[in-house]
Amino acid sequence: MIAAASEPDAAAERQAQLLRGCLDMCLLALLAGEPAHGYELVRRLETAGFGTVGYGTVYPLITRLHRLGLIANASQPSPTGPPRKVYRLTDTGHERLLAWREQWVQFAGVVNATLAVHPSPPPGDDHEHVDAGR
Repeated sequence: MIAAASEPDAAAERQAQLLRGCLDMCLLALLAGEPAHGYELVRRLETAGFGTVGYGTVYPLITRLHRLGLIANASQPSPTGPPRKVYRLTDTGHERLLAWREQWVQFAGVVNATLAVHPSPPPGDDHEHVDAGR
């Protein structure tokens, strides 16, 4: 998992918030490498380090990306059961991924710079410091 905190519930909620902001972009990036079906996308997200991302999160997002014309699907025979949908990026999807990637790099740079300038106080140092010389 990407984020960790001392309070598991708070860490899980923070992780969910961060994921909501970038999961569509990450799905496009995973599909840019190779087409995949939904189960495979969930597995790739877990392998990439996102932890467990449920089908109830991924499939509605796939539907939205398809409706926006960013991904297309084709039916492919399954070795065990009914045919499955395999998703791939469209040309528009590739263009959007490039734009989102640039936007993300810029945004992450701003966040990283902000975190570097304003380090966290040491643990247990919850009170506000006052400069006595002012």
